[in-house]
Amino acid sequence: MSLLHKLGIVGARTLAKAVYPRAIGWGHTYGPSASLDTPVPVECAEVTRYSIGLKEFLWSLEGLGHGTMLDLGPASQTTASFFIERGFRAYSSDLLRAWKEFRAGEEKLLESAVGGMLAAPEQTTESRAERFLQRTLPYPENSLDAILLWDRLDYLEPAMVAPLVASLSGMLASGGVIFALFHSRKPGTFRRYRVVDSLTLQMLPANEEIPFQRIFQNREIQDLFPHYRRARSFVSRDQLREVLFIK
Repeated sequence: MSLLHKLGIVGARTLAKAVYPRAIGWGHTYGPSASLDTPVPVECAEVTRYSIGLKEFLWSLEGLGHGTMLDLGPASQTTASFFIERGFRAYSSDLLRAWKEFRAGEEKLLESAVGGMLAAPEQTTESRAERFLQRTLPYPENSLDAILLWDRLDYLEPAMVAPLVASLSGMLASGGVIFALFHSRKPGTFRRYRVVDSLTLQMLPANEEIPFQRIFQNREIQDLFPHYRRARSFVSRDQLREVLFIK
């Protein structure tokens, strides 16, 4: 059996690009450190894409009851409302922004240590990852049923990828699902994502520049998620792969 079949890769057609009416949030309060969507300039088109991966993600969560969902992109009232209306507790943690702020804080601590004001924090990859994850994702083991990882691994510093995935795997309950996106070529624009409905994702150009780190190959993706009982991947013509990992 080929690697593609092992991953469950099937083709997916992409909906023609179009501007989709911006959804209105319902004013729910959700998650730690969450906020409403960051305003997007009028000239930035909101592009929608038909998403088989999202459909399968939601199908996997059917009958779950009062589950818990974590969105690792910028806080979106649109996405949160979608899940809250379906009985979920919705949380948000902007992973890449948190990492940027963490690194800036670590640099200040090091500067203070050089000046003799404070003791320098340990700077091994393991210690930095542990500090960052404890501060950013303080969720108990087996406490999450659904994680929207989006394409954050493509932008995260390479040394942090494996510790993050291991941490998320511990937080995910048995039967829980991670929905991830992987680029097969370097994207021209960093985007934010929203769940519009059960078949549609909304992609919005972000107001901040986040450097793209790397393209993951099939084997590398498999190696990052070795203990999941099932993985399904959907490849579309826009060079964006949607992958589900079911624990």
